[in-house]
Amino acid sequence: MATVLVIGASRGIGLETVKAALAAGHGVRAFARGAAAIGIDDARLEKAAGDALEAASVRGALAGADAVIQALGAARTLQSIVSGTRLFSQATRILVDAMRAQGPRRLVAVTGLGAGDSRGHGGLLYDALVFPLVLSRIYEDKDVQEQMIRASGLEWTIVRPGLLTSGPATGTARALTDPREWRAGSVSRADVARFLVREAFERRFVGQTPLVIQ
Repeated sequence: MATVLVIGASRGIGLETVKAALAAGHGVRAFARGAAAIGIDDARLEKAAGDALEAASVRGALAGADAVIQALGAARTLQSIVSGTRLFSQATRILVDAMRAQGPRRLVAVTGLGAGDSRGHGGLLYDALVFPLVLSRIYEDKDVQEQMIRASGLEWTIVRPGLLTSGPATGTARALTDPREWRAGSVSRADVARFLVREAFERRFVGQTPLVIQ
């Protein structure tokens, strides 16, 4: 049984990824500051309380893992909207350094539509209003995060979900790798989670940045 480390496991895509990995038959180490409060009881689940910004904590969480899914989330506060954040880049630097030193080599990381070369593919409303007013400063750090992962030498995949919903998994999500096909579209967190778990072990998109939408 393979073990996947999920970083940012207590909510959002991270929590859905814990559920999806267990459903797929994997062992899961759920890493988050609030890991103890994850309301799932399964013998294959290890709840590992820790901080993604503490190197020793991250190194301990990596021990024995076969793959890592990084699903960090940051609250969209007025401060982060105006001033940005360094959470994604700082946590990724710590993670990449630890993985290069001790393994594992497989990393699947979640960023979003508008990061890196996907900027400008969200459609008129998203690109002209939502992104510049709400997301641009936060995504400056996601750009740095992606650059770090690309340069890491790890076996990486960067996943950029579309507009997230809270609905159940539909099984109809698509992974688009051709920039000419990139566009805004909704996708449930549960569908993204299923994709992340599959990709961690199937390795269909190594070294690529698929956009995942319905």
